[in-house]
Amino acid sequence: MTEFVHIPVLGSELIQGLEVRPGGKYLDATVGGGGHTLLLFAQSPQISVTAIDQDRQALEAAQCTLSEYGDRLTFWQGNFVDYPGEAEHFDGIIADLGVSSAQFDIPERGFSFRHTAPLDMRMNQDQSLTAGDLINHGEEKELADIFYQYGEERLSRRIARSIVAKRPFNTTTELAQAIASCYPPRARHGRIHPATRVFQALRIAVNGELTVLPQFLERASNWLKPGGILGVISFHSLEDRCVKHYFKDSPQLTVLTKKPIIPQAEEIQNNPRARSAKLRLAKRI
Repeated sequence: MTEFVHIPVLGSELIQGLEVRPGGKYLDATVGGGGHTLLLFAQSPQISVTAIDQDRQALEAAQCTLSEYGDRLTFWQGNFVDYPGEAEHFDGIIADLGVSSAQFDIPERGFSFRHTAPLDMRMNQDQSLTAGDLINHGEEKELADIFYQYGEERLSRRIARSIVAKRPFNTTTELAQAIASCYPPRARHGRIHPATRVFQALRIAVNGELTVLPQFLERASNWLKPGGILGVISFHSLEDRCVKHYFKDSPQLTVLTKKPIIPQAEEIQNNPRARSAKLRLAKRI
């Protein structure tokens, strides 16, 4: 199995934006392999961090990576929207909404069509719904709506019709090939694989990502102390739009980033998966 590695995206920009306070309490709502939390601890030896993830493999990796910090670090497994946070408890909260490199690179997780793997895509492996369940049992209209709304896939109806006609599908590569066959031959070999948008849409649907995000933003705002800062890194336009509008419309927050912070060329060169990342920051009034 591939090691669960977390390369923190926009790490220096996020930490600088958080204005870390010595003795402060911080929440990493998506700890992954622990990359951003490591950067937090590097800012001050006196802070404490609560680290959340719904992925067991991620938490186990983070516990190993961050073991030296002892009782200054508390772990909690589950979806960040279910965390029983306390009002005005944290000096800063961070959330990296992306799929970690390890989740893409561990074949059996089924997030990527670069490997032949089961159609899984669950971030929380304790939940029952998988991508295979959606693909093999979803109604044609339901699938088309998922592909269009969450993947902004212009061929959503054609792809859904083809999937229903050809199913069942057992592996990621079978599905990716079926999606690609819906495209004209010249469009199958572009910079972005034809299955990319559908796989994104399936992942969002399986994990309820856009359903829980507005709820999390509202709760996180309440968990911040006055003057506390919330930093959110998103990776596609639907998430970024949600964060942007919530920050703008919330009576509890003042926006610190009128435009999102994006990675520098050097970071993208070192970590190509950072290229679509956007960081927005807001402060509790």
